[in-house]
Amino acid sequence: MHTRGPRGPDTGAPVVEVDRVVTRFGAQTVHDGVSFALARGTLTALIGASGTGKSVLLREIIGLVRPDGGRVRVLGTDMWSAPADEVAAVRRRFGMMFQDGALFSSLTVAQNVAVPLIEHTRTPAELMAPLVALRLAQAGLAPEAGAKMPSELSGGMRKRAAIARALALEPEVLFLDEPTSGLDPATARGFDSLLRSLVDDLGITVLLVTHDLDTLLTIVDRLIVLADGGVRADGSVTDVMRTDDAWIHAYFAVRTMVADVPRAR
Repeated sequence: MHTRGPRGPDTGAPVVEVDRVVTRFGAQTVHDGVSFALARGTLTALIGASGTGKSVLLREIIGLVRPDGGRVRVLGTDMWSAPADEVAAVRRRFGMMFQDGALFSSLTVAQNVAVPLIEHTRTPAELMAPLVALRLAQAGLAPEAGAKMPSELSGGMRKRAAIARALALEPEVLFLDEPTSGLDPATARGFDSLLRSLVDDLGITVLLVTHDLDTLLTIVDRLIVLADGGVRADGSVTDVMRTDDAWIHAYFAVRTMVADVPRAR
């Protein structure tokens, strides 16, 4: 059962450290010395135009894509130089939600959520169902959702099922790639509320990639703007939007125009 109480932001060692990361694809340099650090118990959004390597950077942080230079530390562990057993141990302390949810289509929702518990813990069989039910509830899903196949779920429910699986091992950090992409406005706002509650109530640190202006304006503590290979701006939403940077003004102007167009339901 969940025993960790809310922790809130702290000023201790960073939970995630990205130090002068360089990423190249052939002759193209996508990241040229990207650096930032995340405090515990905060919700940070990584934004930028298409092609700035936001999703790639997430994959570099969690150890799926090796950067061409620089260092990445998660919970104090260097993801690219630490021994394999140390990296495996730290991976059990964070969760990842990919853009499409990446649920196993041949497994029920409950079986999907149970996968990390089966692979990484010795949870007794009699406790598996209650733990899965708890994670479903934390993700805002009713118990009966566990018996459904991913193909039977709406887009919003699939996202919540993916969050439930990401929460399976009681992570300290969550990484999310476009969590509200493809959702109608009402469903997206409900998902935003869920993410905010994970930070406020459970003390989880969240780093997400998003283009959703409502998400940026309503739940995010901090924005990191990627542009021209580096960090263009870093601060609260208010501070970033008040900068004199013409590129940032143009970015938010475009997002505002897009947000004013009703989404298909």
